[in-house]
Amino acid sequence: MTLPQDALSVRQPWAWAIIHAGKPVENRSLVAIAKGGMEKAVHRRIAIPAGKGMTRDEYESAAVFMLGLGVTVPPAALLMRGGIIGSVRVTAIVTKHSSPWFFGPRALVLTQPEACEFVGAQGELGLFKWTPSGSEPEPPARWMVPRAKDAQMTLPETSRLL
Repeated sequence: MTLPQDALSVRQPWAWAIIHAGKPVENRSLVAIAKGGMEKAVHRRIAIPAGKGMTRDEYESAAVFMLGLGVTVPPAALLMRGGIIGSVRVTAIVTKHSSPWFFGPRALVLTQPEACEFVGAQGELGLFKWTPSGSEPEPPARWMVPRAKDAQMTLPETSRLL
């Protein structure tokens, strides 16, 4: 796949949900959309870099939200960060959407997600032109690595830790 030059960084596990779990919208504020030049993405395909950062609270909050939608997020240590993980087509910017993934106040409507081999790339705020960094995925933080006693649990059991 040839990746588009324009990109929009998304923090994990939301980037994973866009590419792999059918998340059809990317929620943003009006200011983020306007100052980030995101209106230029409408009717175009964009790359989705997964940001380097992801806190335990961000992961757990998103995982609980997604579990409520019937989506099980992969373990934090397996989520690639610090580069492009796929691309999507942006079809509109909306203030309302019927998807349970929409919580606004605005959102980019996303279609045709396609995963790709990880490509190291520096993220930025807003819509930007990316360049390959040649870097590997960001290594897992200590909190992402399961403790020995948790490693024995099955995936549904680990969701109780959230």
